Amino acid sequence: MTDAPAGTSEPTAESLEVIRKFAETYAQRTGTYFCSDPGVTAVVLKGLARHKDELGGALCPCRHYEDKEAEVSQAFWNCPCVPMRERKECHCMLFLTEDNPFRGDEQTISTETIHATAG
Repeated sequence: MTDAPAGTSEPTAESLEVIRKFAETYAQRTGTYFCSDPGVTAVVLKGLARHKDELGGALCPCRHYEDKEAEVSQAFWNCPCVPMRERKECHCMLFLTEDNPFRGDEQTISTETIHATAG
């Protein structure tokens, strides 16, 4: 772990790969697609992987939390969050339905693309 502020460290390669594979499988299983901008997908996946490393759970990185540890234990915002599981509503724009104007055509993303586009 580095001395970077919380939430700014790079996720481990192992966590990023676990999250990448999960996201691909989940998109295919639910008939959803990644954002047309691969940078959005990459940033979200890195955030999920970072939370997995730091908190032990893939907490949605696109929301503000007063207490991240408490949120992970409650599991409501752990990916896939309850709104996604119940209504296919993904605040992060990771899993997009056919009718979403930001939906791309991809249900896969390479590790190389994640590193190249997430900054």
